Amino acid sequence: MNNRLALWIALLLPACTLAADVKKTDLFVGGEGGYAAYRIPGIVCTGGGTLLAYCEARRDGAADWGAIDVLARRSTDGGATWEPPRKLFSPPEEAKANPVAPQRKAGGITMNNPVAIADVARGVVHFLYCVEYNRCFYARSDDRGKTFARPVEITPTFETFREDYDWKVIATGPGHGIRLTSGRLVVPVWMSTSTAGPHRPSCVATVYSDDGGKTWERGAIVVAPPALANPSETAVAELGDGRVMLNIRNESGPRQRAVCVGPDGAKGWGPPHLEPALPDPVCMASLVRGGRWLLFSNLDNPSGPERRNLTVRASDDDGKTWPRSRVLEPGPSAYSDLAADGAGNVYCLYERSATGPGGTRRSSLTFARFGIAWLIAADGR
Repeated sequence: MNNRLALWIALLLPACTLAADVKKTDLFVGGEGGYAAYRIPGIVCTGGGTLLAYCEARRDGAADWGAIDVLARRSTDGGATWEPPRKLFSPPEEAKANPVAPQRKAGGITMNNPVAIADVARGVVHFLYCVEYNRCFYARSDDRGKTFARPVEITPTFETFREDYDWKVIATGPGHGIRLTSGRLVVPVWMSTSTAGPHRPSCVATVYSDDGGKTWERGAIVVAPPALANPSETAVAELGDGRVMLNIRNESGPRQRAVCVGPDGAKGWGPPHLEPALPDPVCMASLVRGGRWLLFSNLDNPSGPERRNLTVRASDDDGKTWPRSRVLEPGPSAYSDLAADGAGNVYCLYERSATGPGGTRRSSLTFARFGIAWLIAADGR
């Protein structure tokens, strides 16, 4: 892209999007707050300049199973300042370790895979999370994530999958879900029969609500082996024509994201296909709609399994092509989640390795803010 065209694009966008750089803040730092590591990021814009950033806070280490809490931080000024971290929920008193869980030295209950859906017009945040990878709960906020009502268990929704898939492990998201133009709430989920380890083999499906989160229904199973090798963590977005796109982590070769499209976020899914334009070292990724642009973040490392080079891409044709991209974090990085507001601002919460006391490397979560103009004015790669 030449300089004249880049300037023309910038002039068409709101002035607030014209920042030439990326502003970064470490929101959750491993080793601080009583937690050894912070992982599994999620972020949503809840309206009025308010952001809700959330994650798994892992007390004893970076492993997926152990004493894990769900923490959140809230900003009311677009990410310039943040409220202190707070624990959102506690596990049920009767919660027990999942029978298929790896042995844990320090005990504790695993709270995992937080997923938020922002209904900006109403100031509502819907929030799902799992306990021990075998129970699921839903909570609602009516004040843009400042407070949440008491969680309600929705595990019975997952029980209805058993006739098709006898799961031992369930997980929502992670990242964020979406509210469709129709009002339907959609959350991707993955499940495992745990016959080859706690998380494998696995399949992908969705759960959805048509009554504002009061009740939740199961969707169709989207994909399972052998169509894809161990499909799991999935990102979701609504396309311009109202269809729903899933972007799926998988272990098939070559290392590429899998894409699947359906009419309503619940059933009628088309066959998944591997997308050569989206190489991936087998990791979580994110999708979000930013105006006419579909934005995608993942680790652009086609050469191997190393988790590095977090990259954000933009598509103006609903993901048919991805002509614009920029590297957000060239070094060690992993899971990421994207959010976008109506003013041309994009937000990303992502995992990276930070250096702690004594030179130790600890899993931390960094918040980045940039304008869509910064992304789309870049030459495509």
